[in-house]
Amino acid sequence: MGRVTGKKALITGAAQGLGAAHAWMLAREGAKVLLTDINGIGALATAAAIDAEIGTGTAFAMRHDVTSPDDWDKALAMAAEKFGGLSVLVNNAGVGVRGNIETCTLEEWHRGFAINVDSVFLGCQKALPLLRDNQPASIINISSIAGLIASDSMPGYNASKAAVWMLTKSVALYCAKRGWDIRCNSVHPTFVDTPILDDISANANLEKSVVMGKLARQVPLGRLGVPDDIAAGVLYLASDESRFMTGAELKLDGGISAM
Repeated sequence: MGRVTGKKALITGAAQGLGAAHAWMLAREGAKVLLTDINGIGALATAAAIDAEIGTGTAFAMRHDVTSPDDWDKALAMAAEKFGGLSVLVNNAGVGVRGNIETCTLEEWHRGFAINVDSVFLGCQKALPLLRDNQPASIINISSIAGLIASDSMPGYNASKAAVWMLTKSVALYCAKRGWDIRCNSVHPTFVDTPILDDISANANLEKSVVMGKLARQVPLGRLGVPDDIAAGVLYLASDESRFMTGAELKLDGGISAM
């Protein structure tokens, strides 16, 4: 028996990076997983690889624009069809937001909030009926340590990830006050070696290797995170081991927030 055997999980932004790592870890620990991503072909490829290792019918995938209410309806309908419901929602999809307060465009600001915040709002709102029918259930919102600690160079990313942090707490209290066994927690990684570092590199106009070195020196543990470092936290929050944890933030930051 795996730690999430019997769980039915939907993971957004799951074609690569953190989302793919979450899907792999949940599947290896017994969950059925639905991978969604704006890159539908990538999500299908990752799901196929999971099925090849673990067994046919473990993973499913679809193209999903997380800013679209209609696409959310389709994704949840697929979860109902393939799994008979949903017990874990991982709102993972996100993007970097380029520019400081003087150079960030309003278009980029709106795009960042649409993908980083609107998607979490839509996911939580639209998934609640399925989650209520599959208690105990868990909503896991991927924020960032940048939602707790500010930088002078990324106001859009700071603000959007802080919004995810506070939205998480509101959803957690809403569910708890109605007596539902649905918890909602946020995860706050520090710098992780994923494609989002490409955005940071572009924003700084530096080579990725240079940026990775600079970022690693800011982490007390002396290294960047890897996707499985974060997926391990998602696994805990998806499992019934976290039944008494809601409205909380899980900081996986190598010690940055302790300074």
